[in-house]
Amino acid sequence: MIHADMTRKMEIARKKIRDAIELDNGCTLLSTGITGDDARFAKAAVDAGARMLEPNHPAVALARGHKGVTTMNNAEQIRHEIPISEMAKVTHGVRQVVGPDIYITVGVPGGFTEVVPTILTDEDFALMSAAGADGLHCHKTSLEDVGDFVEKAHFYGLLVDAYIGRKSDLHPFGIPAETPEEVAETAAEMEKLGVDLIGIMTGMSYEGVAAGDIPDLIKVRLKALVETVHVPTLAEGGINAVNQKAFRNTGVNILVVGTAMDDMAENAVKQAVSTFLHRD
Repeated sequence: MIHADMTRKMEIARKKIRDAIELDNGCTLLSTGITGDDARFAKAAVDAGARMLEPNHPAVALARGHKGVTTMNNAEQIRHEIPISEMAKVTHGVRQVVGPDIYITVGVPGGFTEVVPTILTDEDFALMSAAGADGLHCHKTSLEDVGDFVEKAHFYGLLVDAYIGRKSDLHPFGIPAETPEEVAETAAEMEKLGVDLIGIMTGMSYEGVAAGDIPDLIKVRLKALVETVHVPTLAEGGINAVNQKAFRNTGVNILVVGTAMDDMAENAVKQAVSTFLHRD
């Protein structure tokens, strides 16, 4: 009864992605962190030119101070406790202020490999679709789970961006593949399963990376991905204002940036507050 409607919804979402990539000459930004979970900052990001946003449950846990967490690393341990209804509210609010032409993908409890296994129901997928999401941000760690996730998401008109990681990563953020050859094989399988955007988790998220270049290991992994698949590609983890050029030079289509945005916003607030305080 809704198959054609949901197919059309996905076609519109795919066009948003293509347009964003084309607008930025082949490599665009997926803005996340505070710019994804706070509607005011989401609007600021869009006003500055961002065309893709990502609210996600660990960022919302951090933004709400859930159980007193003050770092994203700690928020990852309790992200599954954020209700899907809260993610729907966040998504709806962001959609209301940024308008219909911005691509929104959402990280939801159960969409990642959670510390406590979390089940996503049909009602959950329908809720996110109705809330204004174009897609879901998936960090499952097996092809079987990714396949199930894609099938449900597509039924409700949602695209899926899923990721490839490594067994040694601090958090299980994607299907593990160690060598470039394994990356290529895994990416090809993900594309066969219908994953709409495929990314590499760099493993740099919590290392405070500030160098202008990126490790050769990451370069060859991204090269293997980019040369294998026909869908848009992403890089996520540790991307900042200094090393972004090196990432762009890999040929990847989308840079997922969150922590660097959060740090810039935090520093701006500190500077603003200090402007109004005089404690000499």
